[in-house]
Amino acid sequence: MTAASSALNSHVLVLNKLWVAVRVVDARRAFSMVARDMAQVIQVDDGSYRAHDFSDWTQVSQARAQHAQQHGGDPSHEWVRTVRLNLAVPRVIRLLHYDRVPRREAKLNRRNIFARDHNCCQYCGKAFSTQELSLDHVVPRTQGGGSSWKNLVCCCVRCNSRKGGRTPAQANMPLIREPRKPPYHPVLAVRIGHKKYESWKAFLDQAYWSVELK
Repeated sequence: MTAASSALNSHVLVLNKLWVAVRVVDARRAFSMVARDMAQVIQVDDGSYRAHDFSDWTQVSQARAQHAQQHGGDPSHEWVRTVRLNLAVPRVIRLLHYDRVPRREAKLNRRNIFARDHNCCQYCGKAFSTQELSLDHVVPRTQGGGSSWKNLVCCCVRCNSRKGGRTPAQANMPLIREPRKPPYHPVLAVRIGHKKYESWKAFLDQAYWSVELK
């Protein structure tokens, strides 16, 4: 994968026109919306926000590119390099004509449970790749346990096999932490842990809303 392709796959937070976050898209989609005047780039600097249309952002990008060349690079941005210019990948864009508010309830699915548990087995506490993890019913279905936020946890293959069809108490395998339903989208929480997405935090009120990833 080239650097340009990688940059175009970067994640961009999308706000509606009321400044409420509604989804996350890749940079390719974000550039398309800004170029078609469907959205503005929101530049976040030290707590202040500036809105740019595509033409403005092109000029901002050129100024930043020149500054980066003079100072040995700009780690705060990823770049899409074309024949004519270098474009900085925005971190946040704002839709100009969309004012709907996203659903506030996180979906119960495998991806969100893995994100909530940070890809850690909730019995041994070790981190694993997604391929090495499974989901475990804390109270087994054979004992009446259902599929819910409070009864599903990440579990490595070894611990899953050891626990079998028993409860944690029966197997003498206490949980690392009590499973809970997250008040916001857990995948988003993992994303903003990366430094390059710090600018998203200004628009995230975890107790108020959750964003839908598409």
